[in-house]
Amino acid sequence: MDQLKIALLQISPCGSLEGNLEKGIKFCRQAKKMGADIALFPEMWSCGYDIYSRPANEWMADAVPSDSAFVDSFRYLAGKLDMAIGITLLEKYKDGARNTLILFDRHGEIKLTYAKVHTCDFSVERNLTPGEAFYVTDLDTAQGTVKVGAMICYDREFPESARILMLQGAELILVPNACPMEINRLSQLRARSYENMLAVATCNYPENVPDCNGRSTVFDGVAYLPDEEGSRDTCILEADGSEGIYIAELDLKQLRDYRKSEVHGNAYRHPQKYGILIDTKVEEPFIREDYRR
Repeated sequence: MDQLKIALLQISPCGSLEGNLEKGIKFCRQAKKMGADIALFPEMWSCGYDIYSRPANEWMADAVPSDSAFVDSFRYLAGKLDMAIGITLLEKYKDGARNTLILFDRHGEIKLTYAKVHTCDFSVERNLTPGEAFYVTDLDTAQGTVKVGAMICYDREFPESARILMLQGAELILVPNACPMEINRLSQLRARSYENMLAVATCNYPENVPDCNGRSTVFDGVAYLPDEEGSRDTCILEADGSEGIYIAELDLKQLRDYRKSEVHGNAYRHPQKYGILIDTKVEEPFIREDYRR
């Protein structure tokens, strides 16, 4: 008990919604056979994040509703497998589309629907509707209840994303991804985990997908242990570039004990002195013409 098994489905898309559905189900079943408690897909699995090779009006037409047969198939599968599933999609939303993660618990209940807040507005993601907030849910797993939140890809670039989730009680952040994971991006994930004393699990596409390179990771956030000198490597899993299922075992008891005693997270903050953080004014050199509030 207390060893939460997180399966990162670092897999390549098939080129169609139907193909991605079939392959996604197949890999979820494999993850369950490997003992997974949670299975996480890379970003926008429903369309394979295929939004750069075509005009926006074409890929926007691939958006599917949150109550579509595609999504409902994973709801049913989660309950059948007794395993939480974080499915990702280009979600049809009002008159547009969102970059969305829907998390089902092991009973097939929706526990969290998160739309990417920090859309990449300097690129084609400007066509997407940004999410409005960050959320944390109590996720029932075979290892007990875990407080889980979500970010998506570019959200990691903003310390506020993980900080808000930590302040809402998150112990684990799930991060679907679709970009090259190089040293600086990996360092951001490591920092978000370290400074908030929580685990960060990121699932990327493998290296055979354009502009991706695998290297999915899990950082457990535990930098110090009583019986070890100095700090430890908080990275408990880093995949290579190959397609496959990568499973990390997160020691929940160790993480929870650490959060009760160490100095990060919300232990010694002074929020009354941080007023400038909610100032919406933007000045040079950070003014960008394509910025949208």
